[in-house]
Amino acid sequence: MKPGYLFRSTASRGADQSGGRVGIIDIGSNSIRLVVYDGPIRIPSILFNEKVMAGLGKGLASTGMLDPASVERAFVALDRFRLVAEKIGVASLHTVATAAVRDATNGTDFLARAAGIGLDVSVLTGEEEAEMAGEGVIAAFPDADGIVGDLGGGSLELARVSGGKVRERASFPLGVLRVAEIRGRGPRALRTVVEHRLQETGWSGRGKGLPFYLVGGSWRALARLLMHTTGYPLPIVHGYTMPVTTAQRAVRALAHIDKAKLKEIPQLSSSRAGSLPDAAALLALVSRELGSSHLVASAYGLREGVLHRNLPPDVRDLDPLICATREEGQRLGRFPEHGDLLDRWIAPLFSGESAADARLRHASCLLADVGWRAHPEFRAERGLETALHGNWVGVDARGRAMMAQALFSSFGADGEPPVVPMLVSPEDRQVAVRWGLAMRLGQRLSGGVAAPLRTSALQVKGSTLSLRLAAGDGALYGEAVERRHKTLAAAFGLRAEMVEG
Repeated sequence: MKPGYLFRSTASRGADQSGGRVGIIDIGSNSIRLVVYDGPIRIPSILFNEKVMAGLGKGLASTGMLDPASVERAFVALDRFRLVAEKIGVASLHTVATAAVRDATNGTDFLARAAGIGLDVSVLTGEEEAEMAGEGVIAAFPDADGIVGDLGGGSLELARVSGGKVRERASFPLGVLRVAEIRGRGPRALRTVVEHRLQETGWSGRGKGLPFYLVGGSWRALARLLMHTTGYPLPIVHGYTMPVTTAQRAVRALAHIDKAKLKEIPQLSSSRAGSLPDAAALLALVSRELGSSHLVASAYGLREGVLHRNLPPDVRDLDPLICATREEGQRLGRFPEHGDLLDRWIAPLFSGESAADARLRHASCLLADVGWRAHPEFRAERGLETALHGNWVGVDARGRAMMAQALFSSFGADGEPPVVPMLVSPEDRQVAVRWGLAMRLGQRLSGGVAAPLRTSALQVKGSTLSLRLAAGDGALYGEAVERRHKTLAAAFGLRAEMVEG
C-alpha cells in the first residue's frame, strides 16, 4: 500500500470535522472484520464492529493455498460486510488483506473474486502491515517508545516506534496458525525458530529495556485471561500492563487449565481460546529475545493505523485523551466551552503539578458536566463510570482512577469510590479529590456558564485560599458557594477568604 493510498481527502479537513463514515474490511489469516468509524477524525468512535473467524490461513504452511472451505466462509462474510457498509451509509469503504492472501498461491484468485463483488482489496506487504500496526499504537499512545508486536494468524510483525514515528519494521512467518505446527516438531522447536529469525534479522536485543506493545486478537485474548486470573479491577484491556515473566507463567498455566473454564471468562472470545497456548508461548520467547522491560496491551492496531497514517499533521498531533473527553463533554454537557474554562480557572491551585497530571486534570474538567442528566443521587456514580470505563486511549489505569475520583468528588460524593484505591496511591487520590472539589466550587459559582469564571479567580495567599470576585458580583457568593469554598480550602489545609473588587 502506497503512503496516502487511503483517506487522501482528510488533508483539507479541520481537526474537529468528520468526512463521513469510514469503513475498513480487514481480511486476516484468522479473522475477517468490518469496522465502521464515525465522528472526529483524530479519535473516531466505532459505530459498528463485526468479526468472522474464517481461518483463511488454516493449512497454508503445508499446502501453500487458502483453505477452500475457509474461502467460502470468507465470501459469505464479505458479501454481508459490503452490504452492511452500504446500508450504514459508509462514505469510504477500504479493504485490506494481510499474510494469508499475500502468501497463498491462490491469493490472486481470491482477489479476483473479491473484485467481482465490488471490493478493491489492497494487499499489504509485511513491512506495510508492521507500519500500520505501529501507527495504530502511536494513535493510542502518542509517546510510545518501544517495540510493537502484531500477532496475526499468518505472520508476526515487529515495528520500532519512538518520537511519534514508526522506525524499523519486519515481518516473520510466525502467525498463531503456524506456531502450532512449529511446536509440534519438538519441545524446543519454537524457541529455535524464534531465536534464529530474530538474530539473523538483527532484532535480537533491540527492545532491551523498552515496553513491548501487544497488538492482535490472540494477544489481547491472552491479556484478558491474565486480567481475570490476577483479579485486575478494570474490564478495559487497552493499556493493561504486565511483567514479561507473566507470559511464561501463562504458558505453564494454560497447559493445565480446562477449556471449559476459559469459556467462563468474561469478554474472552471462545474462538480465540484454542490459540492461547500458542500465543503465550510465542510471546514469552519473543519478549525475552527482544529484551523487553514489560508488556502493554493495545486495543488499537492495523485498522486504526490505516486511519492515523493519513491524517493531516496538525490532527495527528492532537492529544487523543483530550480530544475524546472534549467530544464526550460537549455531547453530554450543558455548556460546550465550560470544561476548558473550568480547567483554566482551577489551574492556579495546582501550579506545581507535572504535565502528565495537569493533562488528567484537564480531561476531568472536560467531563465535569457529564452527569447532569442523571438523578442527583446517582451523578457521582455516573461520573465514576464515565471516567473508569469510558472509551479513552492515551491514559493508563492510574489516570482513569484519578479522573474517576475527581468526578466522584465533584458530584458531591464523599470517601473512596470502589476500585480507585486499588489503582492509585493515597497521595494521588488526595490530589484527585482536590481537583474534584475545585471543579465543584467552579460549577456552583458559575452555574455552568462562562461569565462568572472569566471575572473571578482562585489564589493561594499564605494560609488562605482566596476567591476574588469582580466588583458587583459579591451576591454570587451564596451559602452553597461559601460551603464549597470552605470545603476546598480545608482539603488544602487552608482558610477560605472571599474578596470582591
